[in-house]
Amino acid sequence: MKPTLLVLAAGMGSRYGGVKQIDSVGLHNECLLDYAAYDAKKCGFGRIVFIIRKDIEKDFRERLFDRIAANFDAEYVFQTKESLLTADELKVASERSKPWGTIHAVLCAKEKLLDAPFAVINSDDYYGRDAFKTLSNYLSALDNNSTEHAMVGYILGNTMSRNGSVSRGVCTVKDGYLDSIVENTKIAYEKQSDGSEKIISSLDGQRIEMTGNEPVSMNLFGFTPSAFPTFEEYWENFKKTKLSEAKAEALLPVAASQIVKEGKGTIRFLSSTEKWFGMTYPEDRAIVKSEIARMTEAGYYPENLWNN
Repeated sequence: MKPTLLVLAAGMGSRYGGVKQIDSVGLHNECLLDYAAYDAKKCGFGRIVFIIRKDIEKDFRERLFDRIAANFDAEYVFQTKESLLTADELKVASERSKPWGTIHAVLCAKEKLLDAPFAVINSDDYYGRDAFKTLSNYLSALDNNSTEHAMVGYILGNTMSRNGSVSRGVCTVKDGYLDSIVENTKIAYEKQSDGSEKIISSLDGQRIEMTGNEPVSMNLFGFTPSAFPTFEEYWENFKKTKLSEAKAEALLPVAASQIVKEGKGTIRFLSSTEKWFGMTYPEDRAIVKSEIARMTEAGYYPENLWNN
C-alpha cells in the first residue's frame, strides 16, 4: 500500500509574522506546500493529509488545498488547543493560547493514519525530492504492524538560516539507526571578533559550539501505525505535568526517541545531503522564491506545477 504524507500546517508563524503555510513563493502563486505535495505524489505517496487551524480554513482552501485536491488524494483535519483535552484539563490549561505541538498534531490526525505507513513533514521546510523518494521506498516495504520506523536526517550546516536561530533535533546514530535526539531550540551563527563565525547552540543555559556536521532531525519521520501507543503514552504523561505551562510543547522528535529508548521499535536513519531552505523568518521568503525560480528554470519543476 502506498504511504500517506502528513503535513503539520497548524503553526502560528510567530517569528514569520503571518500564515506562512499559504504564502505564495512560486511563479504562479504556488505555496511551498505545493512543491512538497508535487514531490510526494511523484515519489509514490498515495495520499496527503494536512493538519490546520480552523481560523485559516477559508484561506487555506482558496490559496492551496483546492488546487492540490484536484490533483492528489487530499484531505485535512483540525488541531486546536482544545483537541484531545477533557473539560477538567482545559481548566488547568486556561492560560494557553495555541495548540500543543507536533505530537499533539499527529494525534489529532490519528484516525486518518491507521490504514498505511505514513511520513510526517513540517509545512514551512523544503525537504527535497530525494528525501521523499528515499522515505517512500522505505515505508512502502513495511506492513502496518512493523516496528521498523524511519527518519531522514540532514547535516546541520545545510539547515541553518542567516536570518535568525533555528530549532533542530541533534541526533546520535549507531549502526544506521537513531540512538537519541536532543532538541536544540536555539542554534544560530555567531560572529567572532576576528570576523569568522561559529555555530552556537544555546541549550539549558549553556553555549555549545557545533561543528556544522552534526546529523539533525528536520521532522521528516516515517512511521507505521504501531507507533501510536507510544505517542499516546507520551501525550498522557505530558498532560500530567505541562498543561499549566503556557508555552510547553509536546514534540514529535521526543516521542520518537521514546520508541527507541523503551525498546518498542527502531528508527532507521536515512541520510540526505539536500540543502534546506524554509519560511522561518520574513526575510526567508525572498530566498525561497529565488530557489524555486532557479529550480523551475532548470526544469526540475514545471512552470505550471499542476498542469502537467
